[in-house]
Amino acid sequence: MRRPHLVPLSTQAIHALRRLEQLTGNYKLIFSGRNDVNKPMSEASINMVIKRIGYDGRATGHGFRHTMSTILHEQGYNTAWIEMQLAHVDKNSIRGTYNHAQYLEGRQEMMQWYADYIDDLADNKMVSHHSLGKSG
Repeated sequence: MRRPHLVPLSTQAIHALRRLEQLTGNYKLIFSGRNDVNKPMSEASINMVIKRIGYDGRATGHGFRHTMSTILHEQGYNTAWIEMQLAHVDKNSIRGTYNHAQYLEGRQEMMQWYADYIDDLADNKMVSHHSLGKSG
Protein backbone atom coordinates (compact mmCIF):
# COMPACT_ATOMS: atom_id res chain seq x y z
CA MET A 1 0.00 0.00 0.00
CA ARG A 2 3.09 2.24 -0.06
CA ARG A 3 2.61 3.32 3.55
CA PRO A 4 4.17 2.13 6.81
CA HIS A 5 2.56 -1.01 8.22
CA LEU A 6 3.45 -2.54 11.59
CA VAL A 7 2.98 -6.31 11.61
CA PRO A 8 2.93 -8.17 14.93
CA LEU A 9 4.40 -11.63 14.40
CA SER A 10 3.90 -14.96 16.11
CA THR A 11 6.84 -16.71 17.72
CA GLN A 12 6.75 -19.19 14.81
CA ALA A 13 7.06 -16.38 12.25
CA ILE A 14 9.95 -14.80 14.15
CA HIS A 15 11.71 -18.18 14.31
CA ALA A 16 11.23 -18.72 10.55
CA LEU A 17 12.55 -15.26 9.75
CA ARG A 18 15.62 -15.81 11.93
CA ARG A 19 16.32 -19.09 10.13
CA LEU A 20 15.84 -17.37 6.78
CA GLU A 21 18.21 -14.61 7.86
CA GLN A 22 20.97 -17.23 7.93
CA LEU A 23 20.51 -17.55 4.16
CA THR A 24 19.86 -13.91 3.33
CA GLY A 25 21.67 -12.10 6.16
CA ASN A 26 24.21 -10.58 3.80
CA TYR A 27 21.49 -8.53 2.14
CA LYS A 28 19.41 -5.55 3.23
CA LEU A 29 16.14 -7.37 2.54
CA ILE A 30 15.06 -10.82 3.68
CA PHE A 31 12.80 -11.25 0.65
CA SER A 32 14.94 -9.60 -1.99
CA GLY A 33 14.36 -9.61 -5.71
CA ARG A 34 15.78 -12.34 -7.89
CA ASN A 35 17.57 -9.92 -10.21
CA ASP A 36 18.35 -7.13 -7.76
CA VAL A 37 18.92 -7.93 -4.08
CA ASN A 38 18.39 -4.27 -3.20
CA LYS A 39 14.75 -4.41 -4.35
CA PRO A 40 11.95 -6.45 -2.78
CA MET A 41 10.77 -9.63 -4.45
CA SER A 42 8.03 -9.39 -7.03
CA GLU A 43 4.38 -9.49 -5.99
CA ALA A 44 4.05 -12.48 -8.33
CA SER A 45 6.70 -14.52 -6.48
CA ILE A 46 4.27 -16.12 -4.01
CA ASN A 47 1.92 -17.23 -6.79
CA MET A 48 4.89 -18.63 -8.73
CA VAL A 49 5.87 -20.74 -5.71
CA ILE A 50 2.28 -21.96 -5.41
CA LYS A 51 2.30 -22.91 -9.09
CA ARG A 52 5.64 -24.71 -8.84
CA ILE A 53 4.55 -26.84 -5.90
CA GLY A 54 1.50 -28.03 -7.81
CA TYR A 55 -1.33 -25.82 -6.56
CA ASP A 56 -1.81 -23.69 -9.69
CA GLY A 57 -5.50 -22.98 -10.15
CA ARG A 58 -6.30 -24.23 -6.64
CA ALA A 59 -4.64 -21.59 -4.44
CA THR A 60 -3.31 -18.06 -4.65
CA GLY A 61 -1.30 -15.89 -2.30
CA HIS A 62 -4.27 -13.59 -1.85
CA GLY A 63 -6.47 -16.59 -1.11
CA PHE A 64 -4.47 -17.25 2.05
CA ARG A 65 -5.48 -13.77 3.23
CA HIS A 66 -9.15 -14.63 2.64
CA THR A 67 -8.79 -17.88 4.57
CA MET A 68 -7.07 -16.21 7.52
CA SER A 69 -9.67 -13.44 7.66
CA THR A 70 -12.54 -15.93 7.58
CA ILE A 71 -11.10 -18.16 10.31
CA LEU A 72 -10.25 -15.22 12.59
CA HIS A 73 -13.71 -13.70 12.13
CA GLU A 74 -15.29 -17.08 12.94
CA GLN A 75 -13.21 -17.16 16.13
CA GLY A 76 -14.66 -13.82 17.15
CA TYR A 77 -11.56 -11.69 16.79
CA ASN A 78 -12.11 -7.96 16.44
CA THR A 79 -12.74 -6.97 12.82
CA ALA A 80 -10.59 -3.86 13.22
CA TRP A 81 -7.64 -6.05 14.30
CA ILE A 82 -8.08 -8.35 11.31
CA GLU A 83 -8.42 -5.51 8.82
CA MET A 84 -5.39 -3.73 10.29
CA GLN A 85 -3.34 -6.94 10.10
CA LEU A 86 -4.24 -7.20 6.40
CA ALA A 87 -3.21 -3.54 5.86
CA HIS A 88 -6.73 -2.55 4.88
CA VAL A 89 -7.77 1.06 5.38
CA ASP A 90 -11.00 1.94 7.15
CA LYS A 91 -13.71 2.51 4.54
CA ASN A 92 -15.30 5.07 6.86
CA SER A 93 -13.25 8.09 5.80
CA ILE A 94 -13.93 10.09 8.96
CA ARG A 95 -13.07 7.23 11.33
CA GLY A 96 -10.07 6.36 9.17
CA THR A 97 -8.84 9.94 9.35
CA TYR A 98 -9.06 10.21 13.13
CA ASN A 99 -8.42 6.67 14.32
CA HIS A 100 -4.72 5.84 14.21
CA ALA A 101 -4.91 2.89 16.62
CA GLN A 102 -2.66 -0.04 15.72
CA TYR A 103 -4.22 -2.62 18.10
CA LEU A 104 -0.76 -4.20 18.44
CA GLU A 105 -1.37 -6.20 21.61
CA GLY A 106 -4.62 -7.72 20.35
CA ARG A 107 -3.20 -8.36 16.89
CA GLN A 108 -0.15 -10.11 18.38
CA GLU A 109 -2.42 -12.39 20.45
CA MET A 110 -4.54 -13.05 17.36
CA MET A 111 -1.57 -13.93 15.16
CA GLN A 112 -0.13 -16.22 17.84
CA TRP A 113 -3.46 -18.05 18.03
CA TYR A 114 -3.52 -18.38 14.23
CA ALA A 115 0.07 -19.66 14.07
CA ASP A 116 -0.69 -22.24 16.76
CA TYR A 117 -3.79 -23.29 14.80
CA ILE A 118 -1.73 -23.72 11.61
CA ASP A 119 0.87 -25.72 13.56
CA ASP A 120 -1.87 -28.02 14.83
CA LEU A 121 -3.09 -28.54 11.27
CA ALA A 122 0.46 -29.21 10.08
CA ASP A 123 0.93 -31.74 12.87
CA ASN A 124 -2.10 -33.62 11.51
CA LYS A 125 -4.05 -33.10 14.69
CA MET A 126 -7.16 -32.70 12.52
CA VAL A 127 -8.21 -29.61 14.44
CA SER A 128 -11.39 -27.80 13.57
CA HIS A 129 -11.10 -24.08 14.19
CA HIS A 130 -14.61 -24.21 15.64
CA SER A 131 -13.41 -26.54 18.40
CA LEU A 132 -10.14 -24.76 19.14
CA GLY A 133 -11.53 -21.48 20.43
CA LYS A 134 -9.44 -18.43 21.15
CA SER A 135 -8.01 -17.74 24.54
CA GLY A 136 -9.50 -15.02 26.70
